[in-house]
Amino acid sequence: MSAGSPSVAVYGLSTEGYRIASSISIKGSKVSLIDESARMAISLKPDIARTYPDVKSLMEDEPLLGLEPMDMAIGNASYVFFAPRIRKTGTDVKADVSTKFKDAVKVLKKGSSVVYMLPTGIGGNDENIALIEHVTGMSADKDFSYYYLPTSAVSSGQETMVGSIRSKQDNNLGKMLYDDSRKKVSFVEIRSAEMVHVIRTLSHYSGIASILEVCKKAADSNISPADLMHGTFSELYIDDMTGGLYDLRMIGLSLDGAGPLMYLVNGSIRGIEGYVKHLIDHVRLNLKKHDLKASRTKVAIAWTLDQQEMRGDKIDLLSMLETKVRDYIGDVERHQGPTFDLYNTDKTTVVIVCSKADLEKVISKNRQSDSLIVIKANPLCEMLHE
Repeated sequence: MSAGSPSVAVYGLSTEGYRIASSISIKGSKVSLIDESARMAISLKPDIARTYPDVKSLMEDEPLLGLEPMDMAIGNASYVFFAPRIRKTGTDVKADVSTKFKDAVKVLKKGSSVVYMLPTGIGGNDENIALIEHVTGMSADKDFSYYYLPTSAVSSGQETMVGSIRSKQDNNLGKMLYDDSRKKVSFVEIRSAEMVHVIRTLSHYSGIASILEVCKKAADSNISPADLMHGTFSELYIDDMTGGLYDLRMIGLSLDGAGPLMYLVNGSIRGIEGYVKHLIDHVRLNLKKHDLKASRTKVAIAWTLDQQEMRGDKIDLLSMLETKVRDYIGDVERHQGPTFDLYNTDKTTVVIVCSKADLEKVISKNRQSDSLIVIKANPLCEMLHE
């Protein structure tokens, strides 16, 4: 550890939590990575951070690591990053996040800083600050500092924007967050950071929802996928569509009453969630087109998910997709590993591929198979093998 480097605790054994913990550890700070379910903190040394590229590889290898109680790690930390795994969805999600956040800040020491990495919607950080003050008895900007750093796919590759009270600068935090790929860390007022994240999220996912709805009309009109797609939407999979559902829900929960903004949020959510029904209807139509009986058909869902990411929406949607397919075809199996291996069967197999990476695995493994029907989970549900 470098002399004078602040100590850091990262609450959440998540992909995003490990990513920031390992980056900070390599830069020389003492880092404790907290497994919130076990309530224990792992001492993340630089050599461990360099050896294991992600939290999955760390958990699979189970190296010998120094452990200490969660409260001790948080109580000794100058910076506490909040990056938990959230597995509740719908209306339960806000209460689940609040419970975990109380757990993360209850032993916060005076003079420390909290870095909140989940999206909050509009005004959510005011609630977070009030909660810290209530739980700890301390005052914001006097006894502790608070920063907002929402992580999402829509902000990747852009400058790192950090929300803070009165745009307060923090050189230590800026150095921790500096990334060669982004080059710049900017501190802005918290409400500005909230607004920017809301705009980025709605611009991205309302656009996706619009594509899905228009493509449903195209499917009803028997327009050729090749004519409409022309490569533009072909690589947009359900995996890409659903990454921001948590963000959209948090925006919706932060709004009061009906209005254009709420319509945008709810329309985007309904458009993306409704895609699952559209996809299953498309599978049914293609089975009918090929004169395939449900009893003589097996469905393989190829969707490799990051089980450790903060948001749980993709995991939830995969379960919903599997359940709805099983209502129609009883023989359904998931494929989430690095390879795609089907069990031998005399049934015709329909493979629903949910990401570009999964498609590559399916094609490379089954180039010669004639009993395989591959459907891309993209806006027009393209079929690869007629």
